[in-house]
Amino acid sequence: MKVLLAGGTGLIGEALAKRLAAEGHNVVILTRKPREAAAQGPRHVRWDGASSGPWEAEIDGAEAVVNLAGESVGSRWARAKKNRITESRIRATGAIVRAIRSSTKKPGVLVNASAVGFYGHVPEGEVTEAMPPGDDFLGTTCAQWETEAQKAGEFGTRVVLMRTGFVIAREAEAFRRLLLPFKLFTGGPFGSGNQWFPWIHLEDVVSGYAYALEHPKLSGPANLTSPNPVRVKQLAKEIGKALHRPSFLPAPAFALKLILGEMSDLLLKGQKAVPLKLKEHGFVFKYETVDQAIRVSV
Repeated sequence: MKVLLAGGTGLIGEALAKRLAAEGHNVVILTRKPREAAAQGPRHVRWDGASSGPWEAEIDGAEAVVNLAGESVGSRWARAKKNRITESRIRATGAIVRAIRSSTKKPGVLVNASAVGFYGHVPEGEVTEAMPPGDDFLGTTCAQWETEAQKAGEFGTRVVLMRTGFVIAREAEAFRRLLLPFKLFTGGPFGSGNQWFPWIHLEDVVSGYAYALEHPKLSGPANLTSPNPVRVKQLAKEIGKALHRPSFLPAPAFALKLILGEMSDLLLKGQKAVPLKLKEHGFVFKYETVDQAIRVSV
């Protein structure tokens, strides 16, 4: 199957492209900085994440499109940064949807990235795909992003919206940053430690995307998170145990807000997101508990 992959040079994109290529799929990566592919690797095609161009011809006849494109959220959220986070996602998704509309042979499925930030802060109670969006920055951004992707459904393309949790992996920069205080013997819970932390290992993220491509009955939003979210204090305990480091020194909420500004919401707010739809469709997770995922990633 020919799979067009936008945003294929990031953490998830690279891992997914490698798996799909190894399985014999024809993978084409849309990127601002094309590079020559290895003999058996994916082909790279230039695009700017917004405009029409020759890349659109790749969608015509492709069986599937995966859209992971968007500005990283991993730095302080000044107004300009927030605008780039939102606009990059909407522009890239809009460009893909317009290309699908214009294509003669339309792809059967668009698997579009999203995040559990869609739900905003939910202090207690399981959060399934039926929950409405939050009214904070991430909630409104994800809702706009998903709305743009769902327009592809008007042309007969199945749309799956992957609401992904915090990705645990040795290669994940955000996870490495999380480990650093523990390695320096200063680790512990951030904020109260009682907030929920929806997580997932990178291998399960890749498997989830592959599953969405291959299972035509799966559509709409899907929480791509472990079935066993944990509270932040439990997360800190498991990291400390895996690294043989103390895990009791808290990072106060006021300090995180001072350093990170509004971006501190990523750490201080959360939700007990569970993968109800994926489980109902028979998806099996390799890493169901956070101690398993951390042990293979530190």
